[in-house]
Amino acid sequence: LQTRMQSLQPDPKAQYRGVYEALRKMVLTEGLWRPLRGINVTVLGAGPAHAMYFACYEKMKKSLSDVFQQGGNSHLANGIAGSVATLLHDAVMNPAEVVKQRLQMFNSPYTSVLGCVRAVRRTEGLGAFYRSYTTQLTMNVPFQAVHFITYELLQEHLNPRRDYNPRSHIVAGAVAGAVAAAATTPLDVCKTLLNTQENTALSSLNIRGHLSGMANAFSTVYRLGGLPAFFKGVQARVIYQMPSTAIAWSVYEFFKYFLTKHTLEKRT
Repeated sequence: LQTRMQSLQPDPKAQYRGVYEALRKMVLTEGLWRPLRGINVTVLGAGPAHAMYFACYEKMKKSLSDVFQQGGNSHLANGIAGSVATLLHDAVMNPAEVVKQRLQMFNSPYTSVLGCVRAVRRTEGLGAFYRSYTTQLTMNVPFQAVHFITYELLQEHLNPRRDYNPRSHIVAGAVAGAVAAAATTPLDVCKTLLNTQENTALSSLNIRGHLSGMANAFSTVYRLGGLPAFFKGVQARVIYQMPSTAIAWSVYEFFKYFLTKHTLEKRT
C-alpha cells in the first residue's frame, strides 16, 4: 500500500484517497494475495540483515556508552550505534527493496523475484540494485537514530530496571517507529521514485534514461507535486512501521532474555 500510495503519477486505476480504499480496491480488482506481493524477497533479505543490524547495535551501544557515560545509558551512543548498524542492514536490504517495490507497482511487468532480478540486471545493470542506496542511508540513518533514541528513552520511563517486559517493549517500539517514520517520509518518497523509476512520472517531465541520486529525486518529486508530494503515503508508512517495530523489538527482546537466561543457567 505504501509503495502504491507514494506513486507520483499513478495509473487512473491505481489512484487512492486513503489506506482503506487502497486496500479494498487492490483486493477487489487484483485479488486477495496482491497486497502480499514481494513478501518472499523481503523474508530472504530480512534474516541476515537484522542479524547484522542488532549484533552491530548491541556491540557499539555497549562500547560507546562506556566512552560517553561510564556505566550509564548514553542517548548519543544509542543514536550512533543505530546509525552504523543501518549501514550493514541496508547493504543487504537495498537490492531486496528494489525487487520488492518493482513487484508491488500497479501493472508490474515482473511475475517473479528471479524474473525481476534478471530483467533489471539485463536492462539496467547491477548498479540498479544500489541506485537508491545513498538515499536509503540518508533516510535510514536519521530514521534509526530517532528510532533507537526514542525507544531507549521510553524504556527509561516505562521499564527503568530494564527487565524483560513485553508490554513496555511493544509500546516503546510502536511509538519509536511511528515518530521515526513520520519524520523521514519525504526521504522515503524519493527512495521509492529511485527504486521504481516510475515511467509515467519521468516521461511527463521529459526525463530520458534512469533517474539517479538524491538531489535529482528531490527536484523531480518537487516538480511533480510540490511540497505535499513529499508526504505521500505518510499514513500508510506510519501504520506499517508501528506494528513492524513493535514486533521487531518484542521478538528481539524475548530472544535476548531467553538466550541470556539459558546461558546463565548452563553456567550455574
